[in-house]
Amino acid sequence: MSYEDALRDGVLLCMLMNKLQPGLISKVNTSGGDYKMMDNLNQFQKACVKYGVPDVDLFQAVDLIERKNIAQVTNTIFAIGRTTYKHPEWRGPWLGPKPAEENKRAFTEEQLRAGEGLIGLQAGTNKGATQAGQNFGATRKILLGK
Repeated sequence: MSYEDALRDGVLLCMLMNKLQPGLISKVNTSGGDYKMMDNLNQFQKACVKYGVPDVDLFQAVDLIERKNIAQVTNTIFAIGRTTYKHPEWRGPWLGPKPAEENKRAFTEEQLRAGEGLIGLQAGTNKGATQAGQNFGATRKILLGK
């Protein structure tokens, strides 16, 4: 069975969310047609948002049912993995690197002003920097008539 076929009915995805936070999805449809599959996927997406996954990271349920844009399905799973880091009660494995955390710094007015007089040297040195010898294209020739 292929990756997208295993996920297509939404059962595994719903089980994943209930494993991360028990009771997040109350009823998972294990049998039925396309309507039940779509219901599982909709419940999964609502559970993702409740769990804290940004809605921009969610795939479209229709894409999974029609087996299109499977990369976005994988991106959603990785987004869930990143979100688990925000839940200290989760003791299982994580998926992907831990997201960066905000590191606010407070600078005094004196520290902020100290950098105003400096020349940034990201591109190298500023020693001997002149425009001497620069030539931008051909020189203009002006002919004077007699």
